[in-house]
Amino acid sequence: MKQIIHIARKEFSDGLRNRWMLAISLLFAVLAVGIAWFGAAASGQVGFTSIPATIASLASLATFLMPLIALLLAYDAIVGEEEGGTLMLLLTYPLTRRELLLGKFVGHGCILGMATLIGFGSAAVAIALLVQDVSYSTLLFAFSRFIFSSTLLGLVFLAFAYVLSSQAKEKTTAAGLALGIWFLFVLVFDLALLALLVVTEGRINPELLPWLLLLNPTDIYRLINLGGFEAGGQGLGVMALASDLPVGQLALWLCLVVWAGVVLGLAHWRLTKRAA
Repeated sequence: MKQIIHIARKEFSDGLRNRWMLAISLLFAVLAVGIAWFGAAASGQVGFTSIPATIASLASLATFLMPLIALLLAYDAIVGEEEGGTLMLLLTYPLTRRELLLGKFVGHGCILGMATLIGFGSAAVAIALLVQDVSYSTLLFAFSRFIFSSTLLGLVFLAFAYVLSSQAKEKTTAAGLALGIWFLFVLVFDLALLALLVVTEGRINPELLPWLLLLNPTDIYRLINLGGFEAGGQGLGVMALASDLPVGQLALWLCLVVWAGVVLGLAHWRLTKRAA
């Protein structure tokens, strides 16, 4: 446990020194406050609209940003150590590969979690201070769930980054693979599912289709944040299938946790197969 804490502290301090947390926090803060106030500009409205509409817009934004930032944060976590000549040195210490991986995961996760809290939390603070007659309990619940689920989504893609970093021989290769993973889960998956619906012309069992959403962590994330709000009933594209998914919020949270655990286990397996 002590070794994990040491590695996590090193990764966290490296993230502070490289201004990762500052950059992510500022990016999230600017975009979150902007969406909170100008998210409805396309419909001719300027200013805060409602908590559900704000969370729905922020969730759509985070679906694109969180996976990308998590992958960029950790794609070189293993291969970068090897190229720098420090991986072999680290493994000469009384440190197992599992402890190395978990330490990096905790350190990067803390950076991502704190940046998400500071960045998106600033929008919640701005709404609480500037909007009259807002329900503070609803605001706190909505943003707490949103920030926690966003961090959890980021952890899933941190684990993906470790898989790629343990597999790749060069940082450039890991960066390319990271971009491919982002395209697959953020853009390609839903398009492929829609294409499947069109091509099969309804020949697939309709009870199976909603379960396919659980194969994509970004879709699970959107289901978590849209569920319980009136915005959740306005799903477009594959999100329209969510109304037929017979699982509750707790099951969706557990699915996201399972995604993180399984992918991190795969990263550990790849790391054990990698020659230092």
